[in-house]
Amino acid sequence: MKILAISGSLRAASLNTAMLRALARIAPNGIEIEMSPSIGDLPLFNPDVEYPNPAVVAQFKQKIIAADALVIASPEYAHGVTGAMKNALDWMVGNESFVNKPVAVFNTSPRASHAHAALIETLSVMSAHIVTTACVVLPIVGFGLTEVDVVERPEISDTVRSALMALREAVDGVI
Repeated sequence: MKILAISGSLRAASLNTAMLRALARIAPNGIEIEMSPSIGDLPLFNPDVEYPNPAVVAQFKQKIIAADALVIASPEYAHGVTGAMKNALDWMVGNESFVNKPVAVFNTSPRASHAHAALIETLSVMSAHIVTTACVVLPIVGFGLTEVDVVERPEISDTVRSALMALREAVDGVI
């Protein structure tokens, strides 16, 4: 099974991105994690240039379509998802890339509940299959944890591994 991991953060030291990179090291056998190119490379959404899509948008769309499932992690800014995340999703609204696609939303900060809920709402409107048993909130923000810490701390890596297994079950049609 192939999962595309999409970070809503553009920061080089992003905990969301570090957590997603750790997925490849945590993933059980048979689950391949591919990091999405930076969503910061996408131009600002403009319906006037949506058809045909700019090349970078078309490539992003194809990566989403080619994946069996998605894991999305995005920080919260002003009680919402990042502008870059919203922009990336806006490019995908008018196409089939998210329709029935199994998606898990990861959150690295328990206090970022507004963005987590907003992201799930947006993905639901896009007809994504939100796998609630694979959506997790991980207490990483504020603890100085690194990608290595995510892998080495059983309370985090076990939660992530369980979420990935739930996502696999959704792809296999079990849930």
